[in-house]
Amino acid sequence: MARILAVDDSASMRQMVGLTLQSAGHEVVSAADGDEALELAKIGEPVDLVITDVNMPNMDGISLVRELRLLPQYKGVPLLVLTTDSTTERKSEGRQAGATGWIVKPFNPERLLETVAKVLR
Repeated sequence: MARILAVDDSASMRQMVGLTLQSAGHEVVSAADGDEALELAKIGEPVDLVITDVNMPNMDGISLVRELRLLPQYKGVPLLVLTTDSTTERKSEGRQAGATGWIVKPFNPERLLETVAKVLR
């Protein structure tokens, strides 16, 4: 299965996403904000997918997507945004930054797994 980086400043949300993904056999690596995630991306083992929140301290999710797209090893990696912010403007900003898809919180675990399976094909 896939190695997935889950980024959210909420420990409970990281846990919920992690448990959902692990239940489908995925390996999950977590980060509490964009800075930590970017550091993991630069020095850690590569991942097959990144799922990030938007509203986080230090570095928000849109900035993280933008920064990850600058790294050669992340040019083709799917980057999903999982957030409560579902405005058209924010989604457009995410797409322009390089996000692959957008999932609105609270998320349905089955829907999350369906989306993950779709972008990992």
